[in-house]
Amino acid sequence: MQKNSTANILLVALIICIACSVIVSAAAVVLRPMQVANKALDQKVNILQVAGLWQQDQTVEQMFTNIETRLIDIEDGEYSQLFAQDEFDQRQAAKDAQLSIALTKEQDIANINRRENYAKVYLVKEQDQVVRYVFPVHGYGLWSTLYGYVTLESDLNTIYAIKFYDHKETPGLGGEVDNPRWQAQWQGKKLFDPEGAVAFQVKKGNVQANDVRAQYQVDGLSGATLTSNGVTNMFHFWMGENGYQKFIQRHADMEDV
Repeated sequence: MQKNSTANILLVALIICIACSVIVSAAAVVLRPMQVANKALDQKVNILQVAGLWQQDQTVEQMFTNIETRLIDIEDGEYSQLFAQDEFDQRQAAKDAQLSIALTKEQDIANINRRENYAKVYLVKEQDQVVRYVFPVHGYGLWSTLYGYVTLESDLNTIYAIKFYDHKETPGLGGEVDNPRWQAQWQGKKLFDPEGAVAFQVKKGNVQANDVRAQYQVDGLSGATLTSNGVTNMFHFWMGENGYQKFIQRHADMEDV
């Protein structure tokens, strides 16, 4: 075969392609366990931060000993032992027809299409007493689904902190959901009005201190009305009757679990 023949060139190209494919596939297989471990570690860091437990001088595992992970059945608000904690992937469950429900247009105010049947809730404990609860939440903004966590005080009404860990909102606009100054406004705000209805909202414009609704509001994101509305809808869904409401009603008056 001539060195510069078309057949020879194609053969060399094929060999190179096969070799590269083998190398990439092997690397993916070898690195997969590391990627899974890093993802789990990153989630723990996010939970620790929103739970108010993050400290630079301790390991993640040391800090996480103060958190108890529990699985709940969203439909009845009870704890469930159907899955092992480390085997249940809540985001994947939302895509599984056997582990989720399709939402009607009226129900789906967060624009998520399906809602998983089970969820992980993280109990922050001090001397065996539950002092805070961390709930995973998600909902559609302008360009993407925002995934995050909200931490509630033990009364399950007062917000302690909020954090989003995955979204594709516009930097400088909707992406300001990551701004610590904006997130700091959430602390101490209330979710429910005296009748038990979800009253919290990301307000269009700035919150007025003399407004009777101020305890339920944070400032809107400038130039990002749709993202702001998406965050409001997310909380109305997840803290409402199709989300964690039954769990909250069962445990709001409990001092320990």
